[in-house]
Amino acid sequence: MAETRFAHAYIKGVDSMPRKTSVVASLARDRYVADALVILENTPRRAARAVKKAIESANANLLNSGASIDPKTIRIARISVTAGTRIRRYKPASRGRALPFEKISSNIFVEVAGEEKEKKVSDKEQK
Repeated sequence: MAETRFAHAYIKGVDSMPRKTSVVASLARDRYVADALVILENTPRRAARAVKKAIESANANLLNSGASIDPKTIRIARISVTAGTRIRRYKPASRGRALPFEKISSNIFVEVAGEEKEKKVSDKEQK
């Protein structure tokens, strides 16, 4: 029986609102990595690039972990978007005032799972 292996990637400080990034992340949730990457390539949203890079990073982490993973079985086990740091800024207004606003960032967490390849057993090892 093949064993399931996990790997993850965590990208912090993406310059996009968490709600907008979460909408894009939900397009890739519970899919195979190859399918999710095709969907995100054709998604006309700014956050799609950051989510795609996070998935690619988690995929590379799993493939380079030392275990022999079958690339066709890699799927997205978990993907979540949380609010990152908020940077306070001020915008000049009339009569010498300054109006505050915040630049909000996102953190993207992606966990992928893949099945290990079965090792072929030779006739000599069976005896």
